[in-house]
Amino acid sequence: MTGKPANAVFFRRIVKSRWAYFFIAPAMIHFLVFSVYPILSTVYLSFVRFNLQGNAWVGARNYQVVLSDAVFWKSLANTALYTMVVVPVGIGIALCLATFIFPLRSSAQNFYKGAFYLPHVVSAVVVSLIWLWMFDSAHGLLNYLLSVIGLQPISWLGESGTALPSLMFMAVAGGGGAAIILYLAAMGGIPDSLYEAARIDGATRWTEFWRITLPLLKPTTLYLVVMGTIGSFQVFTSIYMMTRGGPNFATSTIVYRIYQTAFEFLKLGRASAMALILAVIIIAVSAIQFKLLGTEVEY
Repeated sequence: MTGKPANAVFFRRIVKSRWAYFFIAPAMIHFLVFSVYPILSTVYLSFVRFNLQGNAWVGARNYQVVLSDAVFWKSLANTALYTMVVVPVGIGIALCLATFIFPLRSSAQNFYKGAFYLPHVVSAVVVSLIWLWMFDSAHGLLNYLLSVIGLQPISWLGESGTALPSLMFMAVAGGGGAAIILYLAAMGGIPDSLYEAARIDGATRWTEFWRITLPLLKPTTLYLVVMGTIGSFQVFTSIYMMTRGGPNFATSTIVYRIYQTAFEFLKLGRASAMALILAVIIIAVSAIQFKLLGTEVEY
């Protein structure tokens, strides 16, 4: 009994599955053109000095220049501070609101879901323009409220000490809708029998939340922490629309610095090096988060 050559079997399987490959081809081409190719191009550009007439290979020079740039480190520190404040505070507020909304009847839950999710439907540019008016030092809503109670107006976005906290407040105030909906969905999946057993044992509402609800929400919390961290490290629109990184680089973030370096200074090699450094940081932080929060939950 003779077996067929391995190559013949392989090609026979490809021919047999030709329609499957035909239907996945558009998605695969899109992935290769808009994901794989830009990543490979970024890696290449990070090792060259970009020039419209031709690129010159400089090796690790771009990384050396980036790592010795004080503005880059300032931008990275701003981004890290922004992330460490916005992500935990935003998730904490979303969890508290979801806990209060969950016991309500279905119609009330739907109302609050829509109300809190509405800012996500609006363009980030429009949201930034609205908050820009609210932060306006002369005619803004926040300074008007301060004047009502007899306080002096504050230059929210014009001073180094208040610009970044103002952007953090903006992100926390309008960014929790998706987290609330996810938490509500996760709470709805927890069996009532667990709470009934806890009540029989004399558990209080706080004990139920701390011992049952919170541990079983860990997968949802992990997702929100990882995605929130990635999104915060990539914050750009509000910076570009409201402060342009100022004053005195107080709100310059790493993605905005990448934009400046690439499209204002036309240093695409250095911008590519910054982008790869950012990618490494995000991967490392995400791995740590999975290590700390990544436990399997069954119920």
